[in-house]
Amino acid sequence: MSYEHERYIAELAVQRATLLTQKVFNEKAKGTVSKDDKSPVTIGDFGAQALIIQAIRKNFPNDEIVAEEEASSLREDKALSAEIWRLVKDIKLEDAESNELLGGSLPSEEAMLDIIDQGKSAGGPKGRIWALDPIDGTKGFLRGGQYAVCLGLLEDGDVKVGAIGTPNLPVDDAATMSASIGVDQHSGAGNGVLFSAIKGQGSISRPLRNGTLAESRPISMRPVPHISQAVFCEGVEAGHSAQDDNAAVAQLLGITAPSVRLDSQAKYCSIARGAGDIYLRLPVKKDYQEKIWDHAAGDLIVREAGGQVTDIYGQRLDFSKGRTLAVNKGVVAAPKTLQDEVISAVKKVLKL
Repeated sequence: MSYEHERYIAELAVQRATLLTQKVFNEKAKGTVSKDDKSPVTIGDFGAQALIIQAIRKNFPNDEIVAEEEASSLREDKALSAEIWRLVKDIKLEDAESNELLGGSLPSEEAMLDIIDQGKSAGGPKGRIWALDPIDGTKGFLRGGQYAVCLGLLEDGDVKVGAIGTPNLPVDDAATMSASIGVDQHSGAGNGVLFSAIKGQGSISRPLRNGTLAESRPISMRPVPHISQAVFCEGVEAGHSAQDDNAAVAQLLGITAPSVRLDSQAKYCSIARGAGDIYLRLPVKKDYQEKIWDHAAGDLIVREAGGQVTDIYGQRLDFSKGRTLAVNKGVVAAPKTLQDEVISAVKKVLKL
């Protein structure tokens, strides 16, 4: 299979959902509620999930979906549900044919809630399963930093297609990451990129827009003459990645430039196009299991751009174990030529 149609639908769906998230991003009040694990979720998360699942259901009705959100809290909070419905029903791409391809407008508020709830697949090793994070980096989204709309297609546990919308990354693939990239961001005016990949066909980027897809260009990780010259990035939240350990790894590798901190799979996208080189997400808690929707699309985009993505032991990420990366610990992404050296440093620092 070529997966060209799957990528096309994924890109269009992510692009439409990104329009919705940008609308919410530019509002002061984002309709935030807290989930059981105390992580925040906004009206943007729910709305983007509804739009993307609708597109998957329209085009691939037999596929399963593993998505981050579910609608039980909205069924109890009618005012919040109505607010999301007002947002969702008005979001359209300017190109009528693309809109129709994605399923057109949702018929009702109740239909929207039912669609949000169609992301409850248990995942696993068999069949076609879409992994969806409607807003990855919700805390970055709330504080005005980086966030991403992420969608990956797994087939028998293997990532075949990935698409990520990053409204606040610069369109220019040659722009390097600076320390300010994780804060005080804005949509538009030179920002907004859609990244995608098909297994075995390389990775591409294109500017986000609100109609048909813009022209694409191939992306690849940049050559790093010596590892000490590498730029590494990590999450903003100390609760997501052990920043002290990250710093110790960088020091061991002779990297003197300070880490660049940004939220979401925008980190995968940034190193895939050569804006940075190494992404470290070292474990904070022994029993924490990474969620597949936080990594599936980014994993493929980096590997297709010439990189490696593994856990802290150097093992490939295994997306076949359900909704989490149950057999992996942490994430290390780097150019293929540097991966072994980075893993060696990680093992020393973590005393593995």
